[in-house]
Amino acid sequence: MSITAHQVVTLHYVLSDVLSDGSTRVLDDSNARQKPLEYLHGHDNILPGLERDLTGKAVGDELSVTLAPADAYGLRNEELVQEVSRASFGGAEIEPGSRFQTEGEAGPQIVTVLNIDGDTVTVDTNHPLAGHTLRYQVKILDVRDATRAELAKGHPLPPGTEHSKVEDRKVL
Repeated sequence: MSITAHQVVTLHYVLSDVLSDGSTRVLDDSNARQKPLEYLHGHDNILPGLERDLTGKAVGDELSVTLAPADAYGLRNEELVQEVSRASFGGAEIEPGSRFQTEGEAGPQIVTVLNIDGDTVTVDTNHPLAGHTLRYQVKILDVRDATRAELAKGHPLPPGTEHSKVEDRKVL
């Protein structure tokens, strides 16, 4: 079965950051965690560039996908580096490199502390991987039709849940 929209795909991946000299640095490895990724194809569950390259692939396929920043987490936007008051963090201990999740205009976002100068904290609201070229090494483990409940929710449901049973599978 080839990967198309409305299918649940299970895969293992190694995500690497491609450095300026062409070498790579591993950022995440689902094999090492022994936990494959499961996502609903065509429902914005993964990066669009990765999803595009997985379309049409089948169980057992292995591929390498390199995503330019524009196809991954976008280009860095220096306007997203801001100064805020230390009071914005309540009593939380902060230091350069600390990361926090906050509510942004488009939903949850990660804020990285860059610098602290007295009561002024410089933060970066760019995604931590913005501006990075990423490489995924992928092995497709399973492809199946999504259930009606999964399609309604927009993501796979955990195995064994009431709404992930085979008899609930939608015929596409």
